[in-house]
Amino acid sequence: MTQVLSSADVEGLRLFRRGKVRDTFQLPDTTLLMVATDRLSAFDVVLPTPIPGKGRVLTQMSLWWFAQTKNIVPNHVLEGDIDDVIPESVRDAWEGRCMHVACAQRIDVECVVRGFISGSGWKEYSDHGTLAGEPLAPGLRESSRLSAPRFTPAVKRDDGHDINISRLQLRDLVGAELADRLESASIRLFDFATSRCEAAGIYLADTKFEFGLVNGALTLIDEVLTPDSSRFWERTTWREGAAAPSFDKQFVRNHLDTLAWDRTRPGPQLPNDVVQGTVERYRQAAHRICGLVLT
Repeated sequence: MTQVLSSADVEGLRLFRRGKVRDTFQLPDTTLLMVATDRLSAFDVVLPTPIPGKGRVLTQMSLWWFAQTKNIVPNHVLEGDIDDVIPESVRDAWEGRCMHVACAQRIDVECVVRGFISGSGWKEYSDHGTLAGEPLAPGLRESSRLSAPRFTPAVKRDDGHDINISRLQLRDLVGAELADRLESASIRLFDFATSRCEAAGIYLADTKFEFGLVNGALTLIDEVLTPDSSRFWERTTWREGAAAPSFDKQFVRNHLDTLAWDRTRPGPQLPNDVVQGTVERYRQAAHRICGLVLT
């Protein structure tokens, strides 16, 4: 897709924020236009190889989930014809990649919910017997299902690795009332998504939500329940004690783990088979979970 880096590139748009994956522009009425690119980040490094069509998958899945969950918690998506706010010069290049959203006061916390133990949660448990600083029952194995979903927040860092914190630390950071609201909203969203995914033959191992305040109301923002922000596992191949095959960017991480790369910029180029494998996994997630057919 066209990469727009300054207001001079597209008339009527001003770059508001360039993230690892999304470029966000401020419109004259102060609302925002979020554009999902084909960039992929792994271990907090944007890789030099794009994943064709990835931005459309992220946007269309997010829009689907935002519509499904709006009665659980409000979200930042604005109604109306998206073409009305996309400049004509980039309308074709950005087709299916854009969300018109309210400008929220972002809460700088990653609201992670885990239904299974994997990734950094598995590492913490293996080392200390805890998850987000709280003890877990002994005897769990990699990819074990937890007895109940666990809220495991992290401090959001734009310029480096997010830092896992305990729920107590979250209360110290944002206050007890807001911490409780973030946890409650995250668990309710996770429970709803778990039911949908399992009906499609997929386990939602874990995911992260982001929230902000819009006119003082707690609001779900950014993306939601995509292969970039979630671990989706095939139910028929899941086994305790082993890493599970997934429909997300863990496929890329697994490849990177085979390389002599120190996880610093610049990241390595991805071979074509890894690119194509990632494309297929993202499209499968969109189709099986949301019923979306994307090309």
